[in-house]
Amino acid sequence: MKNPILFTLLLFALVSCNNEKKSSTQATLSNTKTAEQQEEAYTLFKNTCYACHSITSKSHDEIIAPPMIAVKKRYLMANPQKEDFVNAIVNFSKEPTEQKALMFGAVQQFKVMTNLNYKEEDLKKIATYIYENDIEKPVWFDAHFNEQRGGRMGAGRQGNNN
Repeated sequence: MKNPILFTLLLFALVSCNNEKKSSTQATLSNTKTAEQQEEAYTLFKNTCYACHSITSKSHDEIIAPPMIAVKKRYLMANPQKEDFVNAIVNFSKEPTEQKALMFGAVQQFKVMTNLNYKEEDLKKIATYIYENDIEKPVWFDAHFNEQRGGRMGAGRQGNNN
């Protein structure tokens, strides 16, 4: 090539295109991994939490634990930041006690959650999933929630029972 400037520009264009392809491929791989992680977290959540915190119950009278949407609402009130929320869920779930409970009304109605000895790593995945995603709710939840609390969550031990 006789023109070194043209050669340099052509070389730069080829290298840039190659880097863009790598970045695009890396982004696709990253998104796939994230989707796989989301699916794993949802499966853990569904298989562990919904056993007791069922979304298929026909009424509030049929449940054996508060719906997960209520748990999420209450924990978000006390822990709006993701790291705090995840830590609070993990801390309670690792060793549930009445003293740690934020949902005092639920403890009165259902007693304290049983210690199920889940791995901390799994609890973190579940808590992160709960924080980052919309949680399914029983069909009766909104009506019950509005009837019992006027559409607001109680303050747990500090005030209204939830």
